[in-house]
This record gives sequence, structure tokens and C-alpha cells, in this order.
Amino acid sequence: MQKRLKILIIILTVTLLGSNLFFTYKYFSVAKTLEVTVEKQKVNASVLYFTQLFMAKVLRGGEVVSFDDRLQLENAVRALNDKEIFGSWESFTKAKDQAEVQADFYDLFELLLGKISLL
Repeated sequence: MQKRLKILIIILTVTLLGSNLFFTYKYFSVAKTLEVTVEKQKVNASVLYFTQLFMAKVLRGGEVVSFDDRLQLENAVRALNDKEIFGSWESFTKAKDQAEVQADFYDLFELLLGKISLL
């Protein structure tokens, strides 16, 4: 009887240790997934903010974009901290004629949409 009790205690201890290890692993994997998801949401929010600002100030704003609006857009695009988007933004702002502006706009807008991740 004593021996059976010891074996049962050993089996229960091993089972509990194994389940603790399993749940610890699951906890950290879920925490890592959550961290990645939160980071994606931050990027999405920044990209969407810039996109909305761009639409409001440039596309719906009329012919000439004011200095304050340009500064706000410049600060928003820099806050994204994305070299690819910033490069596309610079190409758009340095365009010389209407055809180049339109092509750079489509490139920038497509890039912005591509940066938004569907969680």
C-alpha cells in the first residue's frame, strides 16, 4: 500500500509539473502574439492617421496646401518612421508636373494601403 501511494504521488507530481510547463509555454506564446498584435495596431493607427490627414489636407483641401498643413503632414509622415513611405512622400512633394504628381500619389496611396495589416 505504501509503495502504491508513493508511485501515485510521483505520477501526480510529474503530471502537475508537465502541465505547469505546458501552461507556462502557452502563456508566453500568447503574450508574444499579443505583443505583436499591439505593435501592428500601433502601426496601423499611425498609417491611418497620416492617410486621413493626407486625404483631408491634400485631396479635399483645394488647390494650394498651406504651410501649416504641409508641416502637419511632414510631421505625421516622419512619425511613421518608415523609410519607404517617407521616400514615396518625398517623391510626391518634389513632383514637377501634374502627371508626375498623379503617379506619385498613386504610388504613395498604394504603399500606405499595403502597410495596413489585417490582424
